[in-house]
Amino acid sequence: MIARYALGLLSVAALLAASSGAARARPFTARDLVTLDRLSDPVVSPDGGTVAFELRATDLGHNRGVHSVRLLSLATPGAVPTVLAGADAQAEQPHWSADGRAVYVLSGRGGSDQVWRLPLAGGPPVQVTHLPVDVGAFRPSPDGHGMVVSLAVFPDTDSPDDTRARLDGIHVAKSTGMVFDRLFVRHWDTYADGTRNHLFALALDGSGVATGRPVPLMRGLDGDTPAKPFGDEGDFTISPDGRIVLFSVRVAGRGEPWSTNYDIYRSPIDGSAAPRDLTASNPAWDAEPLVSPDGTRLAYRAMTRPGFEADRYGVMVMDLARGTTREIDPHWDRSAGSLLWSKDGRHLYVTAEELGQNRLFALDAGSGAANPHPAALTDQGHVSAAVLAGADIVYARDALDSPSQLWRVPQAGGTPVQLTHVDADRLAGVELAAARQFAFKGWNGETVHGYVVRPDGYQQGHTYPVAFLIHGGPQGSFGNDWSYRWNPQFYAGLGYAAVMIDFHGSTGYGQAFTDSISGHWGDRPLEDLQKGWAAALAQFPFLDGGHACALGASYGGYMINWIAGVWNAPWKCLVVHDGVFDDRMMGFSTDELWFAEWEHGGPGHTPWSDPVAYERYNPADHVAAWRVPQLVIHGGHDYRIPLEQGLGAFDALQRRGIDSRLLIFPDENHWVLKPANSLQWHAVVAGWLQSHIDR
Repeated sequence: MIARYALGLLSVAALLAASSGAARARPFTARDLVTLDRLSDPVVSPDGGTVAFELRATDLGHNRGVHSVRLLSLATPGAVPTVLAGADAQAEQPHWSADGRAVYVLSGRGGSDQVWRLPLAGGPPVQVTHLPVDVGAFRPSPDGHGMVVSLAVFPDTDSPDDTRARLDGIHVAKSTGMVFDRLFVRHWDTYADGTRNHLFALALDGSGVATGRPVPLMRGLDGDTPAKPFGDEGDFTISPDGRIVLFSVRVAGRGEPWSTNYDIYRSPIDGSAAPRDLTASNPAWDAEPLVSPDGTRLAYRAMTRPGFEADRYGVMVMDLARGTTREIDPHWDRSAGSLLWSKDGRHLYVTAEELGQNRLFALDAGSGAANPHPAALTDQGHVSAAVLAGADIVYARDALDSPSQLWRVPQAGGTPVQLTHVDADRLAGVELAAARQFAFKGWNGETVHGYVVRPDGYQQGHTYPVAFLIHGGPQGSFGNDWSYRWNPQFYAGLGYAAVMIDFHGSTGYGQAFTDSISGHWGDRPLEDLQKGWAAALAQFPFLDGGHACALGASYGGYMINWIAGVWNAPWKCLVVHDGVFDDRMMGFSTDELWFAEWEHGGPGHTPWSDPVAYERYNPADHVAAWRVPQLVIHGGHDYRIPLEQGLGAFDALQRRGIDSRLLIFPDENHWVLKPANSLQWHAVVAGWLQSHIDR
């Protein structure tokens, strides 16, 4: 039987709000979460006086996000952001023109995604590109004379016009069959159509409009820049003099699904020479090329172990004239997240996870001096983007109790200052629950961290039911950040406390800690979860351990299926979203095969060469011990953990006669992205928890 739910929350939140009186703040709801504006992509004008950023609003009526660009004066304390004229809808990826008189954006207002120029002085938007295929990402040249765009083209032609003609021919054909002779067949949430994201250079005329034919910069390369599915303009850059383009690409051929070997290439922007591989000596991942302000050095991030997507990213600097490379602070046991040069080239500003935070650090890039722990410019919260603004750095920061906002901090260090208060009006009168980090001794006697989030209306001396949230990855973290998918404030708003454990395998605690989960999915992290649960109950008396449900997605979903058979005693119910049910079949059917192989022994450890590794911690082998009511959720376009994994778990639950429910989103991938679907997800989860945890 298929149960259908209204899009409102079926929760105790409304009852709490009605009974508490007008004086008390109301609980945070799923509708709040879905409809909040989302700030991202800050970029500062060439004179350092204005920051432009992207703001995504939610149009519930049309079930979509609406992207606009806002401007904020950095010279005026307390300034309020204003909408950039012409960028009030469908405007993304803002970039300043070299003269600071306009902002370039990506927009679909003309029927396809093209680059538009929006003058600050006013006037109508000007379409910059008129290409036959969509622009996926772009960068204007620092000298103002050109632009580099990424287009999905067939690499055997490297021609946007030929690609358009071929795609049109495919669309008019009546047959729908697709023939493959190599992998990928499908990746993340789409089937491979033979196109590649390739870079092209465009000349700009005096008015900033593209002229002439696009010049291919990746001729002969069978790879994608930006990388699929999550790459962006950070995968390529242009030298300060506008003459050289550098980009990261994986040229893998038939081995692409089991390779993580991305290299940095350089190509003249005029296409006069073939691309040249600068990092061929490293068989692992090289990412995010960034040229120093004087054009002499290249910074980038590099892993060292082939086939591993969660290896530590070291910060590398290459002398472009000599070709020599050195690592900055090789003894710093953190993985670099993003890079930013100081104007004088003496420092690199780097984001990195550390003990449940994602901080901004300053590394000495000039002297070569080693520093095992670089200076942190930020403390609490999660820094997601950073840009120079004169003597300051402007960055986006979010936290467990705050969506993303813009802040600024002096490059020399100092007290950060908040610049924006996006959605302050919507959140006025809304209670965002307090969070507290705690620590305990986990597997091998090592320190493990976690967070507890108090429920809405918390009162000392009372006890509250618990949502035990398990993060995915598995090399991930439930740290001090804001999420639009798994947000503990939602559970707090329902009246539940939330507990999250950063078990062995989590990121931000040193690479050895992250490595420890590979080959040990079912024992070491489980021990941490068990000890973390006991420690949370001991340290926070308001947690009612007798009324608790465990929830998780991806690897967290795997762990839900695993504990259903090996640690089900504490739980009133379980929720698994896009989780692994049959680990061995997962090794055959997932899209990115390097992940399954590494997690079961390393490259080459396939389900047929090492079947024992895939059965060692296989949830499907413990179904006979399942007994706890379970909600199973899965996306029909999830090719990372295919739909059959969720169907298999639900079939097992139903055949065993266990109280269970299945929610399928035929149009979603590994995540739930559409606003209406997100509201339904939260409504179904809330209803499931209340029907089991509260009884």
